[in-house]
Amino acid sequence: MNQPLAYVHPQAKLAKNVVIEPFVNIEKNVIIGDGTWIGSNVTIMEGARIGNNCRIFPGAVIAAVPQDLKYDGEDTLVKIGNNTTVREFVTINRGTKANMETVIGDNCLLMAYVHIAHDCIIGNNVILANAATLAGHITIDDYAIIGGMTAVHQFVQIGMHSFISGGALVRKDVPPFSKAAREPLSYVGINSIGLRRRGYSNERINAIQEIYRIIYLKGYNVSQATAIIEADVPATSDRDDILAFINRSTRGLMKGYGRIDKKNNV
Repeated sequence: MNQPLAYVHPQAKLAKNVVIEPFVNIEKNVIIGDGTWIGSNVTIMEGARIGNNCRIFPGAVIAAVPQDLKYDGEDTLVKIGNNTTVREFVTINRGTKANMETVIGDNCLLMAYVHIAHDCIIGNNVILANAATLAGHITIDDYAIIGGMTAVHQFVQIGMHSFISGGALVRKDVPPFSKAAREPLSYVGINSIGLRRRGYSNERINAIQEIYRIIYLKGYNVSQATAIIEADVPATSDRDDILAFINRSTRGLMKGYGRIDKKNNV
């Protein structure tokens, strides 16, 4: 890195082959890994930890202080894994004392104008399309895809391999392998196309689909459905991942399309 039109604080730690374009600003207490490219007019603030072979496009702001009134100046972090792409004007805020860090995993794609607020935990291979907006304390598991212009409520959990349509308002938890669409956000099937692309067999996909028929299509509430699944569906890693997600849900699951069950949030 030898870019006279960029500012890099002398206490920032950059690998030798990091590429810095003009008008970049990098503050102290920043670590950037091998092979990462930082586009022009990017601002990387205190507390950023950026992995290897990332690409950060012009206008992005990484590790700004949280937009949260409970933040009181504590020393918190943003961690970005390897091979992650951060497109134009993405904003990623540091954690608060609640979690102390905001985390984005490996091989993620954050498209232009995405916002990730404080204390979010984003898994690996996650895609957030243009202008998707995450409030604080959101968890998104591996391989989830969030459509453009989607807004996600604080503390929501989004399961692995799920797909959320563009323009959605996500107020409830979205379980693994599912597709979510409509308003209010509803279960509209499983993400079979995504699962096939990732090597899931037809038998495995059909088994997941049968679990969601029990949860959403047979008239049971969530407690009844999970009891039936535990008793009648053979134990597999997919079944256990779905049950574990339901058990840790705090906001309740999104409802099934065409059903309104206010008592059980399905």
